[in-house]
Amino acid sequence: MKIIGIIPARYGSTRLMGKPLVDIGGKSMIRRVYEQAKQASLLSDVWVATDDQQIFEEVQGFGGQVVMTDSSHQSGTERCCEAMQKIGSDSAVIVNIQGDEPFIYPQQIDELCRLFTTANIQIATLIQPIDTLAELTAPNRPKVVVNEHLEALYFSRQTIPFLRSFSGETVSEKWLQQHTFYKHIGLYGYRSEVLKRLVSLSPTILEQAEGLEQLRWLQHGFTIQTAITNFDTFSIDTPEDLAVAKRKIL
Repeated sequence: MKIIGIIPARYGSTRLMGKPLVDIGGKSMIRRVYEQAKQASLLSDVWVATDDQQIFEEVQGFGGQVVMTDSSHQSGTERCCEAMQKIGSDSAVIVNIQGDEPFIYPQQIDELCRLFTTANIQIATLIQPIDTLAELTAPNRPKVVVNEHLEALYFSRQTIPFLRSFSGETVSEKWLQQHTFYKHIGLYGYRSEVLKRLVSLSPTILEQAEGLEQLRWLQHGFTIQTAITNFDTFSIDTPEDLAVAKRKIL
């Protein structure tokens, strides 16, 4: 089965403009993401999909594969779909690799790819148990609840599920002692034919309420398979995150 990784990389960012081009230990962030993705043993190929000439030239400069895509896309999913069509790929599966995670583990990408050995999986992603109160309550760290087959039931920026036994209390460390909560790791895989269908879906009320595109897919009846990973991720969204990333390289 042919699987390709696509790294959406746009120049615009409200909190860190030109994020893919920031220097981390002598290499651009997009280069670090690309080089990590290339180490995944189950990817047949890796491409960067961008809307910016500077990023395009940076990727070409270090010998990576890159395709120019429209600047009007509202999500990485839309950018991945256009890139897939422009590349002319015959891949069965597309993996959407976040362009702001320079330390992504290749093994993590392979974990996601292995899920597609099951024929009926449409969309796949990874989750990880939450072990700190800060992550449990952070709105920028989406949480997910799953069924017995690890299929996603719902994603939220709020702490879910709500523990009724603590009704009236503020979320605290005690919650983590009573229940296993999961955070969402923002790495997606899609069957190529499913990806084409996803970008044609109309926005939904739940997606607009939470600001999470995966809720659109669930509300339209698609199934999202998850797997629990032991590999954590570190995304760079702010100048403070960038400072931490630079310290990791030292």
